Amino acid sequence: MLAGKKILLGISGGIAAYKSAFLVRLLIKAGAEVKVVLTESASDFVTPLTLATLSKNPVHLDFIKEKEGTLEWDNHVELGLWADLMLIAPATANTLSKMANGTCDNLLLAVYLSAKCPVYIAPAMDLDMYRHPSTRQSLEKLQSFGNILIPAASGELASGLSGEGRMEEPEKIIEIITRHLKRGLPLENKKVVITAGPTHEAIDPVRYIGNHSTGLMGIELAEKAAALGAEVTLVLGPTHLGVQDTSIHLYRITTAEEMYQATLKAFEGADVAIAAAAVADYRPKNAAREKIKKKEDRFSIELVRNRDILMELGKKKKRQFLLGFALETENELENAQKKLKSKNLDAIVLNSLKDEGAGFGGSTNKITFIDKNSTIKSFDVKTKAEVALDIWNEIISRLHA
Repeated sequence: MLAGKKILLGISGGIAAYKSAFLVRLLIKAGAEVKVVLTESASDFVTPLTLATLSKNPVHLDFIKEKEGTLEWDNHVELGLWADLMLIAPATANTLSKMANGTCDNLLLAVYLSAKCPVYIAPAMDLDMYRHPSTRQSLEKLQSFGNILIPAASGELASGLSGEGRMEEPEKIIEIITRHLKRGLPLENKKVVITAGPTHEAIDPVRYIGNHSTGLMGIELAEKAAALGAEVTLVLGPTHLGVQDTSIHLYRITTAEEMYQATLKAFEGADVAIAAAAVADYRPKNAAREKIKKKEDRFSIELVRNRDILMELGKKKKRQFLLGFALETENELENAQKKLKSKNLDAIVLNSLKDEGAGFGGSTNKITFIDKNSTIKSFDVKTKAEVALDIWNEIISRLHA
């Protein structure tokens, strides 16, 4: 949800400002671009150099900034308009009061008053200050303006007292913002499980049976599902690729049996399941414990069938929307429709290796979407990220029908 978002972090002067360094790090890890605005007193608790290093952007401290021996205006309006969301953490009682009453005596407050984006506020102060009627009034007033409150937590405070007023932990702040951003999205409150990538079936400790799948199609489906508000579990086979969205529950596996066990566990509570993995149909009956030496001109390996993961999901399906993939080289449409029916799927995505730009190993794909009512929709060659969105649009239209 935060990947690609432009986030403006405002830090006011309280002991909880030390947590802002961890907050910046988590936002960057989540894929956000972060700019920091400090009040003068906040710089006594956390250094601008630390925040600039972590955010990879200059820290904004005052209306006037010195650059190469000259003085320049630090444009608060540009900063306010730049952001997709603004987070003020910690927000002290002093800063909250000024925000609520329109006082504008530092750069942070000027940026806040110029912001057109959603503003999240994470208060931090001592117990009695947080309970004081003036603070409660400030918070109520700020929420009436449309600002989103991240309530202070209870715990040990800097004064030695214990109670409400502690700034919420950075991980929890990220979680609250992410949950808020998901509101109203098409896949809000939906649980999605996706399989992706190849499986490797060991011949001996150094050799395996596998295929050319990179898992990119399934990864893009997982990223798009998360961006659309879903809680996503991705069961990913051996690949050098990974996910950017840290909210995705990633399970890395190697063999078809490991993928089966992980997928089955996630499937029970899922609303949507997509089997995009290129699972090996067979595995060696007996994998050698030591590297097999080259001796004979001919060498045979006895293979046994792996469990058909998609078939098993189809048997266990209750309320889930189940989507499979079919990579075909002949009688493509006919074979895909047979697979859809025999495996009790709700829809299937057909790839033909005869189509240029389709299949795995590349950055593009060309698909035909077929549902259980024999509705067929073909798409042009697109990037796999665009294909993932097309697939989700088709699924969502059926979930909400």
